[in-house]
Amino acid sequence: MKTAYPFWIAGKSTVSDEIARVKHPTGELVAQHYVPTQADVEKAIAAAWAVRHEAAATSAATRAEALMHVSTQLQARHEEVARIITDEGGKPLMWSRVEVNRAISTFRWAAEEARRFVGELQRIDTDPTSVGRLGIIRRFPLGPVLGIAPFNFPLNLVAHKIAPALAVGAPIIIKPANYTPISALILGEILSETNLPEGMWSILPISREATKAITTDERLPILSFTGSDTVGYEIQKAVPHKHVILELGGNAAAVVLDDWSSVEDIEFAATRIAMFGASQAGQSCISVQRVLIHDSLYDKLVPKIVEKTKALTLEDAYNESTVVGPLINEAAAQRVEEWVAEAVTAGATVLAGGTRDGSYYAATVLSDVPVDAKVAACEVFGPVIVLAKVSSTQEAFDAVNNSDFGLQAGVFTHDIQTAFLAQSTLEVGGVIIGDVPAFRADQMPYGGLKNSGVGKEGVRWAMEDLTHERIMVLTGLEL
Repeated sequence: MKTAYPFWIAGKSTVSDEIARVKHPTGELVAQHYVPTQADVEKAIAAAWAVRHEAAATSAATRAEALMHVSTQLQARHEEVARIITDEGGKPLMWSRVEVNRAISTFRWAAEEARRFVGELQRIDTDPTSVGRLGIIRRFPLGPVLGIAPFNFPLNLVAHKIAPALAVGAPIIIKPANYTPISALILGEILSETNLPEGMWSILPISREATKAITTDERLPILSFTGSDTVGYEIQKAVPHKHVILELGGNAAAVVLDDWSSVEDIEFAATRIAMFGASQAGQSCISVQRVLIHDSLYDKLVPKIVEKTKALTLEDAYNESTVVGPLINEAAAQRVEEWVAEAVTAGATVLAGGTRDGSYYAATVLSDVPVDAKVAACEVFGPVIVLAKVSSTQEAFDAVNNSDFGLQAGVFTHDIQTAFLAQSTLEVGGVIIGDVPAFRADQMPYGGLKNSGVGKEGVRWAMEDLTHERIMVLTGLEL
């Protein structure tokens, strides 16, 4: 174990007198890091504010080269970084490797987008009074960004904040999750090897209280937060004059319609639903949580889902084949246990799982769950799926929309008209046809409606969210 990881102030490796311990979800000490002082935090904010104009003026080549360097170095350090993700968060190694791959792609996409983020021309001479005029529209950073990242994807969700900001020339301060800060600090090591202006980025593993104090700082006009809806909306209410981007929770639904009926269809749907209801202990905002099955398929599909869920046994996160590892800590597993017990008391039936061992909670399938039970109405953020019958496409889509959240939904259908109906009807940010809602490609727009947040991730979409349009009108041209 490394003695202690430094934090990063204005691109510089920094230490302090205080050291924090990072533990694996099972309680084992896996790393330590230095904790920034209040003076360190002030230095980072002042540097971000001071460099904002220089950062915005950096060339596309400078930004793209820095971002591509991060991508290539993550590739070179792939296994090391994957094991760090497993160390600090308990994510099974197979999923940690997937996360590193995704972060490599995220920075590569940002490098590519930095080169083509050029704006547009607009014809102004559409009326006689505007003859000879042409508009040139470019986008400019709104200002320095405070990015607050969660524990469940400690590398790639930090990447989704850093990469778009650097791509548009916006200084950024990253506050990683307290449980999983080391992945972000490793990114600092790699970023320090680039030629970005001093002050363009800082990585501060500070407490929630210290974070709350800086959210109101006027020198950080952009806040990008990923986490719970409770905390996210508290931040938004505290700074109504700031540009706030919130990627919050969900209780994602997978709909299986009557045309998804072949033996191969049933096998595929059951495999995907079980896998992505339980993978990474269900700690993803688009994990499969609700499964709405057409009544003509219910008796065929449910036994398959149960069978495949039971096969996802709890194992050590470092085993190559482990799918379901521990939750982030024992308190999280206890909460899931309590929610399942509450549903059972209200009439639910446990078809698989339903047991806890410390910070591990078994992959669980429930049926006959009241719609107002927490496991159906709220975000479980654990390896629990809730099954329900529907008798029609409309009933299924109504059930999807009967939620305070609207992040993504999956619809298993072969019918193209139903696919377009789903896109136009479902109150979510993304509709995945022929698969579970847990699918995400890092270049696509990602974000939800209702309590799932405001704004978008996905590199280009985030770049637009971090910038504003400014038009210049040229006069007296012969067009």
